[in-house]
Amino acid sequence: QLQASGGGSVQPGGSLRLSCAASGIVFDDNDIGWFRQAPGKEREGLLCISSRGGITWYLPSVKGRFAASRDSAKKMVYLQMNNLKSEDTAVYYCATRRVGARFCPLATTDNYWGQGTQVTVSS
Repeated sequence: QLQASGGGSVQPGGSLRLSCAASGIVFDDNDIGWFRQAPGKEREGLLCISSRGGITWYLPSVKGRFAASRDSAKKMVYLQMNNLKSEDTAVYYCATRRVGARFCPLATTDNYWGQGTQVTVSS
């Protein structure tokens, strides 16, 4: 349903753009969330991009450094991450609700989770 990609290793201050490819869903009806899980920590929500492109921020510490966008024609959602910090090291996931996909997914809702992609920020 969802497949995240684009992770990698970068130095602090660097940038990465993650992609989330959607299939098997009515893409234009779905709000999509970006989440991450660091080793030993619970999964946390970063933001949600609505079907109309509006952004709801879950984690204030990434606002101003991260941005999300979506391309309906390609059924893709993107997460642009700038000025990366070591604390951004985590596996990143995209998700959408299984039921009620017009609402933003949360870490605790019943979601379709894409396969995550590893982001490592280290000097």
